[in-house]
Amino acid sequence: MASSSDVTSSAENPENPESGSVTESARGGRVRLRRAAVMAVPATAIAAGLAIMTAQGALGVQFAISGMPFTVTATELKGTGFEQFGGLDNMADGSPNAGDTGGQVLVITSAIKNATLTKLCQSVDLGGTNLLIKAGSGAHKVEASDLTTDSTELSGDASFNNIEIGNDASTLTKAGVKGPIGVFSQQADTVRIANLRQTNYATTAGVFKLPGLKLSFSGSGC
Repeated sequence: MASSSDVTSSAENPENPESGSVTESARGGRVRLRRAAVMAVPATAIAAGLAIMTAQGALGVQFAISGMPFTVTATELKGTGFEQFGGLDNMADGSPNAGDTGGQVLVITSAIKNATLTKLCQSVDLGGTNLLIKAGSGAHKVEASDLTTDSTELSGDASFNNIEIGNDASTLTKAGVKGPIGVFSQQADTVRIANLRQTNYATTAGVFKLPGLKLSFSGSGC
């Protein structure tokens, strides 16, 4: 869950034989820039002792998303204090990933007060290669508090305790996050999802601990 991407290219000009090489150069530059930006996140996490502290953890996503989706899988997620509601994420002005979306992505926000994940895998497609992050495969599981994920796809085998379906998102109480007024939502005391798979655009957490962290590049994602 913690709950797949594109590289923009230009068509070659058939009347200009040099346009293809210029396009390839520009595309390569964009891939390198994206790769450097994505790698900066885990590097910061390692320097901080694998505990990311953010005041936004209990408030949901409060930043401009890159517009590059990432895949998250886990063999099991367990959580206490679960909420889920619809939302809208926004990219930075002029983002090359906006396409014809207007820079917005319709998402489902899942909020969990306290969560553990077993065999967490996260991958980002950088255009020809994937940045792969794995953790929690040993005796210690990944732990997160005030966890929120903004997803466009979520699958797995789920079970809930004391679930409430149809709440107004502005009245939620289980995870400390309130969604927009008038938006359909649900919440539960506990959640368990086996074989979790998500396509995410953003994740925040108050504390995020990744024991046994492994970062690598791979030809395939999670």
